[in-house]
Amino acid sequence: MGGSQAALVAFGLAGLALVVLMFTLGAAVAGAQGVVTRMADVGTVVVKRWGGRIMIGVGLWLVVLAAGANVFARYFPVHPEAMGQMTGMGQSAGQPGNLAPPVRGYAKGGEVWFIHTEASDARVAEMLTRMMGPKVLLVPSLGEVPDRLLGTVFVFRSGVRGDGPMGFQPDVFDSVPGDPGYTPLRRVVLVGWREGQRARVLRSAAEVERATRDGAVDLERSAIVVNMPILVWPGGRR
Repeated sequence: MGGSQAALVAFGLAGLALVVLMFTLGAAVAGAQGVVTRMADVGTVVVKRWGGRIMIGVGLWLVVLAAGANVFARYFPVHPEAMGQMTGMGQSAGQPGNLAPPVRGYAKGGEVWFIHTEASDARVAEMLTRMMGPKVLLVPSLGEVPDRLLGTVFVFRSGVRGDGPMGFQPDVFDSVPGDPGYTPLRRVVLVGWREGQRARVLRSAAEVERATRDGAVDLERSAIVVNMPILVWPGGRR
């Protein structure tokens, strides 16, 4: 039951209690004399006094609840689908929940959003599981996929601090859906900034290659392969 509904119920109960008290006192006045009549008069005054206070209090409660609801809705809007998920009404029995959250990265100078689903290396799978929440599966056979069927993801192990898997800037992808040869299977290439170089955020494979040619970063090709489907990319989405 919502706050406003509870307040209305309380208001109705208070009014009903007042009516019952007045009816009872009226009957007492009609059926008794003397002391009883005087006591009924005193009781009537008390009921009127406290009844009025109760009605005022309930009215103020309604005003406060309405004002609080408006303020909350204004500054903390909730999407209907999100509300359905919070209350359990948005999911039917057997419908999956707590799916892998998308992770931010870069490609072609813009942002991409992707997920990790499987990795060929146990330590990497464990690290990505801690990073994402849902379990990243270990699939060693991914490491046997030929290079011609793999894309590249640049993972930074030094440089500008950020939300990448090693605590530095987000990953950089060399292709997005729609590009010739796009694949979600990525070989991990580690990027490290050389000592004395001024690190900056790189947002494309071309920028990584340029920094490599300029002697600003070193690349280390690993044997790790990760399945990383891209969900949103510059100019498109699934």
